[in-house]
Amino acid sequence: MNRLVTNEVREGVSVITIDNPPVNALSPGVPEGLEAALDGAAADPEVQAIVVMGAGRTFIAGADIAVLEEMAWGTGPGGPELHRLLKKIEDSLKPVVMAIHGTALGGGLEIAMAGHYRVAAPSAQLGQPEVNLGIIPGAEGTQRLPRLVGVQRAIEMCVSGKPLNATEALAAGLVDRVIEGDLAAGAAEFARRATPAAKTRERAERLGSPDENARFYDAGRQFAHKSRPHQQAPLRAIEAIEAAAALPFDDGCRREREIFAECVVSDQAKSLIHAFFAERTAAKIPGIEKTGAAPVKCVGIIGSGTMGGGIAMACANAGIRVLLRDSSESALSSGMAKVRQNYETSVKRGRLVPTQLEERMALIRPQLDCKDFDEADVIIEAVFENMALKKEIFRELNALARPGCILATNTSTLDIDEIASVTGRPESVVGLHFFSPANVMRLLEIVRGKATSNEVIAAAMALARQLKKVGVLAGNGPGFIGNRMLFPYMYETQFLAEEGATPQQVDRALTGFGMAMGMFAVDDMAGIDVAWRVRQELGHFREGDGRTPLVQDRLYEMGRYGQKSGKGWYLYGEDRKPVPDPEVEALIERSAREAGIERRAISDQEIVERSIYALVNEGARLLEEGYALRASDIDAVYVNGYGFPAWRGGPMFHAGLAGVKRVLERITEFERKHGSRWAPAPLLVRLANEGRTFRDYDREPRS
Repeated sequence: MNRLVTNEVREGVSVITIDNPPVNALSPGVPEGLEAALDGAAADPEVQAIVVMGAGRTFIAGADIAVLEEMAWGTGPGGPELHRLLKKIEDSLKPVVMAIHGTALGGGLEIAMAGHYRVAAPSAQLGQPEVNLGIIPGAEGTQRLPRLVGVQRAIEMCVSGKPLNATEALAAGLVDRVIEGDLAAGAAEFARRATPAAKTRERAERLGSPDENARFYDAGRQFAHKSRPHQQAPLRAIEAIEAAAALPFDDGCRREREIFAECVVSDQAKSLIHAFFAERTAAKIPGIEKTGAAPVKCVGIIGSGTMGGGIAMACANAGIRVLLRDSSESALSSGMAKVRQNYETSVKRGRLVPTQLEERMALIRPQLDCKDFDEADVIIEAVFENMALKKEIFRELNALARPGCILATNTSTLDIDEIASVTGRPESVVGLHFFSPANVMRLLEIVRGKATSNEVIAAAMALARQLKKVGVLAGNGPGFIGNRMLFPYMYETQFLAEEGATPQQVDRALTGFGMAMGMFAVDDMAGIDVAWRVRQELGHFREGDGRTPLVQDRLYEMGRYGQKSGKGWYLYGEDRKPVPDPEVEALIERSAREAGIERRAISDQEIVERSIYALVNEGARLLEEGYALRASDIDAVYVNGYGFPAWRGGPMFHAGLAGVKRVLERITEFERKHGSRWAPAPLLVRLANEGRTFRDYDREPRS
C-alpha cells in the first residue's frame, strides 16, 4: 500500500479507501496501491469480505486526463495497465463490494464493474464519458458494461457520455443496492452477508442475440450521427461493444485496446483534451489567486429583456436572490413571463419539477425602482448596446450601490473604461459579458478595465464558478475577445456571398466544418438590428477604409431583422427554421453587380478557409496585443460561446493541426487577392517561421 490507498479492517471487512484528492483520479500510484491493498486483504485470515470506496467527495472520477494528454501526443509513458488489477478484483475468493458515492466515471466505473457487487449512495452518478475526450473506454469498459446492463443501454451510455443516477443504475443492473445514510457502514454490512457472485467477464445473459443486437447497433449509429455529428469516438465505441457481444471476453478486450489506441492519438482526441484543459486553464490568472470570498447572495439586474431575464435565471438556478429592475410595467411583465415560460419548458422536458420552478421564480423579484439594491453584492446592467444609456445607468448605480458592490456591465463590445469613468469607483467596474441565452450558454467573458482591481477580477471569476460557467478574462478593447474576432469572420462570409456563394451554401459549408450554426443563421438569430447598432457604436467602415459589406445594412433598412421579424437573410415560420429567400439572393446579386464585383463559383473549401482563417488571424492579433492571456483562452471562448466544434479544439488549436505554415500561406494568398484586411498578424508570421503552433506559444515563459 501507499499513502494514496489505505486499508482498515472493520469487523471482518477490509475497507480499502482511495485518497487521491480532489477526485481520486487513477494517477500513478493509485492502481498499484489498490492492488497491494487487495493482496493484503486476501492474505488476512480475519478478513471475510472487501469494500472499495473513495475518500472525500467521490469514488474514482476517472483517469488522470494529464496522462491521456501525454498519450495523445506521445510524450509520456502511457496510461496504467489495469488488466491485471481488474482480473485480481474479479478473481478474489472473498466478495469485493464497490461502494460508490459522488461519481464513478470512466476508469472509475471500469474498476467498479470488476467488483462482485456495486452499492451506491442515492446521489451517486455512474458513467462512461470517454467520448467527451474523443476516446472510448480503454480498461475493458466496453466489454463489461453490456454484460451488466445489456447491449442497448451500454450503447446509449457510451455514445451519449451521460451518467446514470443511482436509481437509474439500480434499474439497469449496474448497481445492486442504493444505500441511504452511512455508505461505508452500509457497504460493510452488505459485504458481510455477500458471497462471491459470478465474475462480470463470465456473464453473458444480457449480451443478446445477433439479430436483436443488429437493431441496437443501427439505432446507436443513427443516435451518434445526430447527437455527435462528425465525431468518430461514438462510432468506435459501438464497434467495441459489438466485439463484446460477438467475441470471447479476452478477444473483445484485445479489440477494445486496439480501438482505444487508434482513438487516443487522433486529432479529435487531441482537440477535445485541449478543450478540456483550456476551460480549466482559463481560471488561472497570473497574480490573482482563487478567491476565498463568500458566495454572492444577492444580484441586482438592470433590464429584464432577453439578456437580463436570462442572467436572472442563471443566478436563480444557482440559488442567488435576484432584484430585477426595468423602466416600465409592460417590459417587466413581459420579461418575467418569458422567464416563467422558459422554466415551464424545462419542466415539460423533465429537467425540473414544478416545485423547483416555483422556488426559482420566488428568487427573482421584479421591480420598477432600485429598492433594496443597496443589499446587492453585484449589480449587472443588461440594457441594449448604447453608450449614453449605459453611462446614465452607471451614474445612478454609483449613487445607490453599497461600498464594495461590484458594478458590472453586460456590454458585448463597448469600452469598459468609458462606462467606468462616470462612477467614483472605477476599480469596482467590470465587464460580465454573458452569452444568449444566458441561462444556458456556459461562457462568461470577464472584461478588465484599466482600473478594475484584482479583488474584483477574482470575485468575478468566483461568480462564474458559482454560476457553473466558464469564466475567461478579456482585455478592454472593441468586442473584447469573442466579438472582436467575430466581426472579420462575419464580414468575410458576407463578402463570399457577394462574390458568388449563397447564404445557405456558406452556412452549409460552415456546419459541414462543424460549426453549430452558419454565420448567416447566427446573424438572424442575434438580430440584424443588433449587429447594425453595434457597428454604429464602434464606427466600423466609418472612415471608408477597406471593403464594406453591401447587403446587411439594406436588410436593416428593409426591417428584416432576422428571426424576430420573420425575415432576415432567411425567411422564418413558426418553427424558426431558416428557409432560403430568393428576394435576398436577388438583392445580393444586384448589390454586387452595382458595385462591379465579378461573381463566380466558390468552393466549400474556400468558404471554410476564408471564414475560419479570418478568426485565426484576428485571434493572433489580439493575443499579441494582450487582450487574451493565452491562445487556449481564445479557444475556450469560441468553443463555449460561439459554437466552434470542441472536436477541433478551437480556432487557434485548429490552426496548429492544419499547420500554421499552411494557414499563413493561405492568408498571404488571400491578402494578394483581397487586400489589406488579410495582412497576416505578426505573431502568426513568427510562429510559422519558427515551425511552432499556438499551443507552443502558450507554453512559452512570459512575465
